[in-house]
Amino acid sequence: MIEAIQLPSLNVRGLESGWVGSQARTIIPSKAIASLDIRLVKGNDPKEMVQKVINHIKNQGFYIVEQEPDPETLMNYPKVAKVTRGRGYKAARTSMDLPISMQVIKALTNYYSREPVLLPTLGGSVPIYIFTDVLNVPTIGVPIVNHDNNQHQPDENLRIGHLWKGIETFVALILM
Repeated sequence: MIEAIQLPSLNVRGLESGWVGSQARTIIPSKAIASLDIRLVKGNDPKEMVQKVINHIKNQGFYIVEQEPDPETLMNYPKVAKVTRGRGYKAARTSMDLPISMQVIKALTNYYSREPVLLPTLGGSVPIYIFTDVLNVPTIGVPIVNHDNNQHQPDENLRIGHLWKGIETFVALILM
């Protein structure tokens, strides 16, 4: 499973269709909405990856529009998809073989008396390419959250014990 995070992914963030009131209805919905995001890995071009998704939608027989389709468009094409592109950015990765990476690993290993879990890529979207690619500064993510923290959900959480361990972790890194 750890290997899967090293690959790009297409994520369905939300779906909406049909009646969304207090009771379901047996109707044919006039539209369906999907909110998607693409998790990139180093080497993926954001615009190219979005274009791959658009090409896939076209290959399913949809006519693509970027604005709300007018009645004439809806009459001329049996399948219409409105695609709204968001802003994206490149993924970044700092090699774990660099001297600074080795120092971080050593500092955490010494402090906790065991090796940390090493992953070349984290699952989150953070524009660290600005540091790694533009400023040419190695950047390393050191997460401190509990594994079941439900990031970006209504019940997102950070256990107090993980907060304290996080403070100790960052002190160990500052003192390295």
